[in-house]
Amino acid sequence: MPSSALTPSADIATLYADHHSWLRNWIASKLQHSGREVAEDLAHDTFVSLISSRNRAPEPDELLKPRAYLATVAKGVVVSWIRRQSLERAWLETLATLPEPQHPSPEHQHVIVETLAEIDAMLDTLKPRAKQAFLMATVDGMKQADIATALGISIPTVKSYMHKAYLLCLSQMPDD
Repeated sequence: MPSSALTPSADIATLYADHHSWLRNWIASKLQHSGREVAEDLAHDTFVSLISSRNRAPEPDELLKPRAYLATVAKGVVVSWIRRQSLERAWLETLATLPEPQHPSPEHQHVIVETLAEIDAMLDTLKPRAKQAFLMATVDGMKQADIATALGISIPTVKSYMHKAYLLCLSQMPDD
């Protein structure tokens, strides 16, 4: 069947059939201590990402180097997974400091981790120093003058960063 006759899902299916095991092994080599199951999940997530971004991704039959493309997409998936693991570890460390009766239910814990991941992704749309200044103020409780000194920037710049971060947070709040 000529590639022009393939449907988008058939193109992805061909790409999957031709390169899935290579991608799984490539991911496993990058995450040596995480196990084959994680590599399998992340390879799967890479193809899900391709399917969900079909309007932006090149057609598989147009790819000159499909493995290089898959590796690029997989890097983003792996980085997201690593960040999520880091958030989950930080949450578990925080949870360990609370007395047992104050622990939220497992369902609520899942919601908390999901929310932290969404906030992290949202803050990543800021410039790195703006994100850092916002976190220094909101998480660490630092004053603007201390943030300015720590980052080697002016207080008006700190205020500008904070303003942008708060506007971003407000823009994500529901309208109800």
